[in-house]
Amino acid sequence: MTTYLKMLAFLIFTVIVGSEVALAQGSQRIIVKGKIIDSKDKQPIIGVSVVELDKDKRTVRGVMTDIDGNYALPVSDPKNSIQISYIGYKSVVQQLNDRTVINVSLVSTSNELTAIVITGQRSVNNGSGLNIDARNSTTATTTINAKDLEELSAQSIDQALQGRMPGVDFGASSGDPGAGMSIRIRGTSSINGSAEPLIVLDGMPYETQIPSDFNFGTADEQGYAQLLNIAPSDIKDITVLKDAASTAVWGARAANGVLVINTKRGVLGKPSFTYNLRATVQKQPEAIPLLTGDQYSNMIPEAWNNRGTPLNIAFNQEFLYDPQTLQTFYNYSGNNNWIDAITQLGHTQDHNVSMQGGGEKARYYASVGYLNSQGTTIGTDLNRVTTKVNLDYNVSNRIRFRSDFMYTHVNNTLNYTNSLRGIAYTKMPNMSILEFDEFGNQTPNYHSPLSNIQGSYIEKDSRFTYNPLAMANEGSSRLYGERITPKFQLQYDVLPNNVFLTTFDLQFDINNTKAKSFLPQVATGRPVTETNVNRASDNDGDSFSVNTKLNFIYQPLLSEKHKLQSLLSFQTEDNQGIGQNILTANTASSLLQDPSNPGRTQNGDLKLEASGGQQRTLGIVTTHQYSLLDRYIINAGVRLDGNSRFGKGNRYGLFPSFSGRWRISGEPFMKNAKFVDDLSLRISYGQSGKQPSKNYTFYNTYKPSVSYLGVSGIIPDAIGLDNLKWETNTGRNIGLTAWLWKSKVKMDLDFYSNKITDLLFEGLQVPNYTGYSAIAVNVGTMTNKGFEVLLNTIPYRSRKLLVTFDFNIAQNINVINSVSEYYPRTDGKAIGNGVYRAYLQEGNPFGSFYGFKFNGVYTNKDATIARDKSGNQIVGPNGQIVYMKYNYPANQYTFQAGDAMYEDVNKDGNINEDDIVYLGNGNPLFTGGFGPSVTINGNLKLQSFFSFKMGHDLINRTLMSTTNMYGYGNQSTIVLSRWRNPGDITDVPRALYGDGYNWLGSDRYVSDASFIRLKSVTARYNLSKALSTKLHVKNTSVFVTAENLVTWTKYKGVDPDVSARGANTPFSFIVDDALTPPSRNILLGLSVGF
Repeated sequence: MTTYLKMLAFLIFTVIVGSEVALAQGSQRIIVKGKIIDSKDKQPIIGVSVVELDKDKRTVRGVMTDIDGNYALPVSDPKNSIQISYIGYKSVVQQLNDRTVINVSLVSTSNELTAIVITGQRSVNNGSGLNIDARNSTTATTTINAKDLEELSAQSIDQALQGRMPGVDFGASSGDPGAGMSIRIRGTSSINGSAEPLIVLDGMPYETQIPSDFNFGTADEQGYAQLLNIAPSDIKDITVLKDAASTAVWGARAANGVLVINTKRGVLGKPSFTYNLRATVQKQPEAIPLLTGDQYSNMIPEAWNNRGTPLNIAFNQEFLYDPQTLQTFYNYSGNNNWIDAITQLGHTQDHNVSMQGGGEKARYYASVGYLNSQGTTIGTDLNRVTTKVNLDYNVSNRIRFRSDFMYTHVNNTLNYTNSLRGIAYTKMPNMSILEFDEFGNQTPNYHSPLSNIQGSYIEKDSRFTYNPLAMANEGSSRLYGERITPKFQLQYDVLPNNVFLTTFDLQFDINNTKAKSFLPQVATGRPVTETNVNRASDNDGDSFSVNTKLNFIYQPLLSEKHKLQSLLSFQTEDNQGIGQNILTANTASSLLQDPSNPGRTQNGDLKLEASGGQQRTLGIVTTHQYSLLDRYIINAGVRLDGNSRFGKGNRYGLFPSFSGRWRISGEPFMKNAKFVDDLSLRISYGQSGKQPSKNYTFYNTYKPSVSYLGVSGIIPDAIGLDNLKWETNTGRNIGLTAWLWKSKVKMDLDFYSNKITDLLFEGLQVPNYTGYSAIAVNVGTMTNKGFEVLLNTIPYRSRKLLVTFDFNIAQNINVINSVSEYYPRTDGKAIGNGVYRAYLQEGNPFGSFYGFKFNGVYTNKDATIARDKSGNQIVGPNGQIVYMKYNYPANQYTFQAGDAMYEDVNKDGNINEDDIVYLGNGNPLFTGGFGPSVTINGNLKLQSFFSFKMGHDLINRTLMSTTNMYGYGNQSTIVLSRWRNPGDITDVPRALYGDGYNWLGSDRYVSDASFIRLKSVTARYNLSKALSTKLHVKNTSVFVTAENLVTWTKYKGVDPDVSARGANTPFSFIVDDALTPPSRNILLGLSVGF
């Protein structure tokens, strides 16, 4: 620690000495200040070149505009002129004539609407405070303007970014309203805890810090992502920081990458108002086709017969079909599709009103938004209210003040259980939705029998059943969120002309999340005296965080050949969270839905818990960027991270970074290549650390949630770990940037390699006699390697027509390189029907799954004869024929004709663990998107976009549950081609109730999930200025968008875009569990400016 302090003292001394020199130089010059804005949208332009020209038009010196479009240029002669220039705008030359303030509005070189530009053209804003022009960026970043996404129906901005940013994989966790997205930047970087990137909002971290034991009900922390709290209409642009050199400024929290979001701010001019409306209609894609009531009623007796025991109709009246018993006959003679029963047409309305304006002293932006969305699954909806106020105030020429205030209220209703659609798929179709009485008359009551052949409802047991429509309408799980985020920034120019300035940011984040659920008796059909009914829970999580950031920025005025920017930043975070959970059961009435009401409880049906925690972080970072001749640019930095989750031995970590850029196009040998605007080679190297996901890892902790002989007690929970180390991500990147033919072609090409060492795993099992169940350890290494290509083109451009085409693709290859010898390589699950194995296997990707190879169906008895590696029959000790067995001798099952056939890898006649092989993984090998855009006369814009993912597999549990023919569940129409008689040739085994191994975890249920999707098609029309004037408005646009129209895929499920939910665990993999799929949408939009 002493070494670190010495280094920081030296850096501070260097800054102070340099400041004095610059002050001495700056006192001899005249400072010309001003602001550069776009003439059309009045937005400030960042990175504009402002240079002093002498009487011979030679450049004397120059500066760039900052993030607010401001510049301050020291000039040597008040009779000289200044030239303002920027790519895509007409250059302007202004005579000084002794003026010291010159504001300029730049005019675009074309009259067309701006095309989608994903690579940052103006500046790269990593939130650090340094103003680095995009053409001088040395790191791997991608920026997209939120204006290019406003025609989409996204409830949160991440939903609109899918396929648009190379190297960033956005996956939907569900199609329900309010569902978050899984975001992976350059692959999965950790096997434990969250793999989501850090969100930086307007220069400060914006994280959802909720107590780790908070019960989200049927959602999860990812499903209630922080991006839901930010209205897309308030966002100006989004930048993703991908390599370690670009994320270094944010330290340990940025180990998974960073999304930097900048919101809209005030502009110079009179107050202007904008109203945006987006109205959307949503329809679910076609579900898996299911058996009718008659087909189902024929299959169940057949499954019993194949077992050797006929179905006893007398005791299973669901198949009796006796008109003499009218009530049973009508209640079980229907033909219902339960998926259709719980599906509805969804709709969304999204309103946003904003105001912005200001003068030289103060500028403001304010907005209010309201969103209401009804989901495509009955019982789901979302209501959100957002408020955003940004104020910028210039106290003096050297002091500036900025304040941001954001408030969000969210009310998200979900189904009581995540298994709703899975149960609907397998619910017996001959059962009626509403109950019939003994006279055969339909009643308004749900048909929720106490029990039937499919069992009865038992809380938290997905094997049991219920009436799906009753559960959808009556059971509920609600998430409420209240979040207030005030932020303040004070900026002071220690020296004029931004040579040496300091900024101080202070942010408070007050977040309350409440999850309430209630399960009334009518949803289950169970007796009112049981604790399975009228269950009420209330979970409340409160977090309060304080973030500070103190920056010292040094930008000495050297010369045109030499440019230097330096940053010294001190960052702190203090986060405190508390949680309370209460659960009760069997309240006196379904109207009493608060758990504080008295109930009848037993075992774990009554729960009253509280928890709390605190985390503190400290970051000290310094970074310096130096440019020579505008051709050779280097950036070097180091960050010291401190985190309270570590013990004293490893509480601090030091992480360096280095990057550089060689502008090849600036070399003399390139002067004849007139078609090259910019050709640059980039390299970067950096490290970042990651902390454990839990607080107090260095303490022995205890928990009181146990009892013995009716007496409450306290037992050990976790052992203190003083030597747990930082998980370290070391990244290397090499890239090429090319801008050609006056920016008609722009390309970024990057190759990267990230190595993660000291992987954190917090669940290593230890013997119970130690008093603990698991500990946290550092277990191994993992790598992510790949490439990214981003291409933006303008094939044709004229005064009346603009045609653009954008394309991006990225590859990521994840490999587990090593695992500690003390660490278990498998999840330890016993093999059996429906079970897949997970391993941490060197040489294979994280998230891989393992199982048996499905080789079809045994056509007859002879086909089940076991054979050795030479193809010869295996015979027993007495010469008897040996037939294929399953897991012998622990199991005595012998495969029969019509059973599933699995590959006997070692040819021993026994299907067991020795035959388990690698089947695949859910990590896409390629991701990306592409699409054209056509703008006619600057008024009509036609645009389409395609997204794709390639080279990954999914375990389709929905397919498994609807084709296993093992129980009383309904099945898909695939089983109509099942094996029935010896000699049948098919790949669908026989129906076999409660016996056999026809649905072992195998590649039969593993599907290639590659897809190309027509993500959106948009037509937008901007009313002419003359017509807008007649309507007494400033401008008006109307648009229509169709989303998710077509998906090309070989996937056998409803939708191939399935992603991970929640935090990573070492043995997790992606599974299709029949959650609500993304819907097809038709959106109508209106934007009016006043």
